[in-house]
Amino acid sequence: MRPLVLQVLVCVLLISSACEPIETQIETKPSFVGQVELIIPVQGVQPEHLTDTFDDARSEGRVHDAIDIVAPAGTPVLAATDGKILKLFQSDRGGTAIYQLSTDEKTIYYYAHLQRYADNLIEGNSVRQGDVIAYVGDSGNAGPGNYHLHFSISAVSDPKRYWEGTSINPYPLLRSTVR
Repeated sequence: MRPLVLQVLVCVLLISSACEPIETQIETKPSFVGQVELIIPVQGVQPEHLTDTFDDARSEGRVHDAIDIVAPAGTPVLAATDGKILKLFQSDRGGTAIYQLSTDEKTIYYYAHLQRYADNLIEGNSVRQGDVIAYVGDSGNAGPGNYHLHFSISAVSDPKRYWEGTSINPYPLLRSTVR
């Protein structure tokens, strides 16, 4: 990638002003959006049916940091992109959940409130975008009958600490999905 070159004027104030142009280089990095192509991780859901719930308030002063994708119970949950199943997890809040690691090991995709995992899914499995990995449910704190996929993305510096990271709003990434 070529660095962006900017001209900066440095002015020295003495008795009179003198300005001389100098050049400096600023490295530009590609945005996260340009580095990943995702599919909506619930079979049959179209971009126009998504709602941005990323900044919604949750109990105990938390922010959602995810989106909820509503679908009937048992609807297949798909791998949003290629990667590896890092962790199959059970918790009070997320219920039955999956942590998926991206192929470059910099991004975690979290799928929660699942009814069940796909048959033969185990930690360490490689998955391809579109593979069925689970089924939509209402486990954890979703509430009985509130069937949806809780889907979040986070950038991680250490994949061994998959539960930590910087949250990234999946909504704009999934809304721009062309099916």
